[in-house]
Amino acid sequence: MTEETPWEVQCDNAAWAFGQQCREFKKSNPYDLVVLDRIISTLMTELWDNGFSQTEIRSAFEQAVADMPRYAAGLEKRSDGPY
Repeated sequence: MTEETPWEVQCDNAAWAFGQQCREFKKSNPYDLVVLDRIISTLMTELWDNGFSQTEIRSAFEQAVADMPRYAAGLEKRSDGPY
């Protein structure tokens, strides 16, 4: 990232890259486990280890889940297309 890239865009790009990596882990999963469960659990501990409070982490996850119906427009899952 360059200094010319707005902070908000840097945040969006980091989330996009994280989502892409999660998709790749799901596709290459050699185990009988739910990949996203492991990733989100580990993400939570990394956030905690990096100074975010339990309240901040919980609030962020709850807000994101609460906003899913609006974003997903009633769909349970996006197609397996390019995204």
